[in-house]
Amino acid sequence: MKKTLTASAVLMLGAAPLMAGGIERAPQSLGALFEPGNYVELSFGKVNPDVSGRDVAIFGGRDTGGVADDYGFVGFAYKQQLQDNLSVAFIVEQPYGTDIKYPVGESVALGGTSAEVNSTTYTALLRYTMDNGFGVHGGLRGSRVDAEVNLRGLAYGPISGYNLKVDDDWAAGYVVGVSYEKPEIAARVSLTYNSDIEHEFDTRESLSGFPLGGESRTKVHTPRSWNLEGQTGVAPGTLVFGSIRWVKWSEFKVNPAVFVAAPPAGFGISDGLVDLEDTTTFTLGVGRKFTDNWSGAASFSYEKAEDDDLVSPLAPTNGRKGISLAAIYTQDKFKVTTGISYFKLGDASAETGTPDTARAEMEDNHALGVGVKIGYTF
Repeated sequence: MKKTLTASAVLMLGAAPLMAGGIERAPQSLGALFEPGNYVELSFGKVNPDVSGRDVAIFGGRDTGGVADDYGFVGFAYKQQLQDNLSVAFIVEQPYGTDIKYPVGESVALGGTSAEVNSTTYTALLRYTMDNGFGVHGGLRGSRVDAEVNLRGLAYGPISGYNLKVDDDWAAGYVVGVSYEKPEIAARVSLTYNSDIEHEFDTRESLSGFPLGGESRTKVHTPRSWNLEGQTGVAPGTLVFGSIRWVKWSEFKVNPAVFVAAPPAGFGISDGLVDLEDTTTFTLGVGRKFTDNWSGAASFSYEKAEDDDLVSPLAPTNGRKGISLAAIYTQDKFKVTTGISYFKLGDASAETGTPDTARAEMEDNHALGVGVKIGYTF
């Protein structure tokens, strides 16, 4: 019972889709590393965001249309128990991404603006546990990222028509953490630090199709983060779990050479293409075992909105609240988890930095996601 219910919380956090601050899509959880024995899992799902708003009055107040495209995700994890106190794991996920497109012919201020970011990370981990319940874990993370941004609409003034294309780049960082477990009450707490990863992209900038300055190099740091995750049994068949994730989005800067250079060499926009605030996301949930084969879980997540609701049109929400539900079916060595999440996305004012005033009001937005995870213990 304890093993099944413990897995329920871990799988709940991983199977239900995530939307969090910045351009985050996965929480970089290391749940598979804590599974008993040898373990392999595959996860996949889809998220359907509904994000729209209206231009401010100076641009006619037109609807922006839906600006966030649906997206899918896949994940894989493998954990091998080498010795009683030593294990390794390999995790593949897609932690960052965005698919923002302001439809042409809708918003006068931002119509045609778009951003696409794709990422995949590969994490190799080693964990050592001690007889007193404490453990340490750490490893290396490889990251592949590519992106393209187009700025269009009257809100961008003379830089409307700007395009940025960065080729895919590989870079590496590291993961370190500590944990404590008390199996007799299904208790575990872990703290994990994910380092920033510095990418250096081959970059091409253009304006209305005309190249700007030739090819250059752009350094971008994916943000460092802390994950605090915990769970404990509170009654027979019942488990409480939760997490706190802090991400330093303020170090995620995109400063292409021509875009930030002072005139006449460039546009002189010192804030760069992206300016995001640090985020802290809280999750609290409960898991319940109903039968030998069936368990369920529910969780609530919260991310505080920033006091300043001016945001980039490329990330046009501010804070969020969400609820997730999961059903877990266990049969012999297999576990199948299905999760569904609903998020209420915070209102925000899209601004372009030319100057820092609202160009569109994004209100009453939400997202719905579904996910499935299949796990096998051997």
